[in-house]
Amino acid sequence: MSWIRLKNISKSYDHNTIFRDVNFKLTAGEKVGLVGQNGAGKTTLVKMILGQEDPDEGTVDITQDITLGYFSQFSELDGTNSVYDELVALFPDVHRLDAEMAEVNDGFAASPGDDEMAALLERQADILVEMERAGSWTYEQDIDTVLTKLGFSAEHRVLPIGQLSGGWRNRAALATVVLQAPQVLLMDEPTNYLDIEGLRWLENWFQKFSGALIVISHDRQFLDAVCNRVVEVENARIYDYEGGFSNYVQKKQMRIKSLNREFEHELELLAFEQEAISNRKELAKNPSKSLRRKLANIKKSGKPRPVDQIVTEIYGGLHVKDELCKIEHVGKSFDGESLFEDLHFEIRKRDRIAILGPNGCGKTTLINALAGEEPVSSGEIRWTKGTTYVSFNQVVDELDLDDTVAHAVSAMPDSLAFHATKKSINRFLGLFQFSEMNRHQKIGSLSGGERARVALAQCLLSGAAVIILDEPTNHLDMQSTQVMERALAHFPGAVIVVSHDRFFIDKVANRVLRFDGNGGVGELEAAI
Repeated sequence: MSWIRLKNISKSYDHNTIFRDVNFKLTAGEKVGLVGQNGAGKTTLVKMILGQEDPDEGTVDITQDITLGYFSQFSELDGTNSVYDELVALFPDVHRLDAEMAEVNDGFAASPGDDEMAALLERQADILVEMERAGSWTYEQDIDTVLTKLGFSAEHRVLPIGQLSGGWRNRAALATVVLQAPQVLLMDEPTNYLDIEGLRWLENWFQKFSGALIVISHDRQFLDAVCNRVVEVENARIYDYEGGFSNYVQKKQMRIKSLNREFEHELELLAFEQEAISNRKELAKNPSKSLRRKLANIKKSGKPRPVDQIVTEIYGGLHVKDELCKIEHVGKSFDGESLFEDLHFEIRKRDRIAILGPNGCGKTTLINALAGEEPVSSGEIRWTKGTTYVSFNQVVDELDLDDTVAHAVSAMPDSLAFHATKKSINRFLGLFQFSEMNRHQKIGSLSGGERARVALAQCLLSGAAVIILDEPTNHLDMQSTQVMERALAHFPGAVIVVSHDRFFIDKVANRVLRFDGNGGVGELEAAI
């Protein structure tokens, strides 16, 4: 029996049709990955299930007594309570039973008569059964496990939620939903801000979860590991694919071909996804260094295909030196405690360096130092004379909200866009899903994901020899991430990226720098 039923749903905003005559069902045990472009209607679909929005036409039916849990990437948690106190408060039955058991113990201490003693023993037995069912013996351990896996230090656990950053509030909200364990989970980008260890733990938790799940995510490996069904929101319709992300990639190619529609760029991007999936499977069977090097070389030497030519046409005039930067004996400390030390490596032309490691180990601190936003405590970062670099985070922060998309990208002085033809720039922006109408919109009217796409286009067209990216996939839809991957593959300079998107790293990186979380940093190694 289905728990959630959407029947003949239609929904519009300001004459913009989001859904047209859509039907959807969710049954116990189904784990649905909800995918689609930014603004396609994924969050709207979830909000209609939650009752936060009504359809213009059609009905939303939820089976009576089914419990729903919702996680939003924009956490609303706030206040003076600590994270730990908020999680302890999720177990009211445990606290009620503790209080009842205390009353029974007080009764024993009062030397009751035989009849009263028998009644107390019977009540004690009933309470013990209820305590077992409520998890009285394990709830504190469960809280500790969730907080540990989500990266909460002892200090973070006792801080008032109002003093936490947005990323830590997100994780606190995620811990709340996981511990409540409702029958149906509705999750909007739960993997943002998690490190790889946290991602793996969350994947394992979802795999064991016996209820139903709808998850909006652009993390392709996460979707493949967790979901047994992928639903894509596209052109005011939804398209259903059985299996995980790998099956979706294969089956969507077949659907596009059978419909004979003009999806030329998307079809090529899906083909690139299929290649990456094949590489991952091949490496899983034979995890040798020689095969890893072979796949890395193939990635470096891949010839441009039609979708790439839009990018390579613009990059043709960008000339980059072989040696770009030397990092020698660099260390960073805060309040006398070393975050990392004696770090040394080089950045060279065509390097794609992924910086990996758990949250809080110093990855973002390092790239901030590379971008000149933060001083180092020891050692030296020496850029080759004339080398320019651009930081994605800086570009996002400096976007002019009153500027239009087209002007913001094409009017950058000394950029590739400034010297390219208008046709080339429009084709490039078209890859990033900016239509002619979108290109004339003010940046201030765009969603967070759309602004990220503008900033990314500016970085890719900036003319800098090195692009520095910190979690660039967090707010991008899947197709924008795929376009970015192709652009980075043919970028003639170097790329430094911090990301927990494992699929993105596998497709882009040819070198990896690993932080171990204990102050140690491994040597650069080859990536597939």
